Amino acid sequence: MPAKKTESDGFSAEERAAMKERAAELRTEGKEGAKKADGLQAVLDAIAKMEPEDRGLAERVHVTVTATAPELSPKTWYGMPAYANADGKVVVFFQDAGKFNYRYSTLGFQDAANLDDGDLWPVSYALQKWTPAVETRIIELVRVAIS
Repeated sequence: MPAKKTESDGFSAEERAAMKERAAELRTEGKEGAKKADGLQAVLDAIAKMEPEDRGLAERVHVTVTATAPELSPKTWYGMPAYANADGKVVVFFQDAGKFNYRYSTLGFQDAANLDDGDLWPVSYALQKWTPAVETRIIELVRVAIS
């Protein structure tokens, strides 16, 4: 059953509570768990500081990436929400439009992502609106990136 959305189409109250519970669980796992919890909290804090439109996109990206690739660890990277592999290398990140006064937010992939396709392939995507088609494409990209 899908979670109810808030008016901002961001995290629902249930999603926020689940993320806080997960962060608390991680902290009880010791040093490594605490590090993951701190990374998650840093991402949530970075998202909370964004303008409403960017925040809504970042929240949906966060939910989608963490559901698609739970092995990636949330962390901030240059103050942006990012998701790193077991080696600590950023695979995917979200850059809000307000960060550099762009007209669109960006979903980007670093060299740790396995998106290679011949001699030329995209590693950055403009993101203006969340739709089912956008969500499907992000799921596909993240799956390939971690393969």
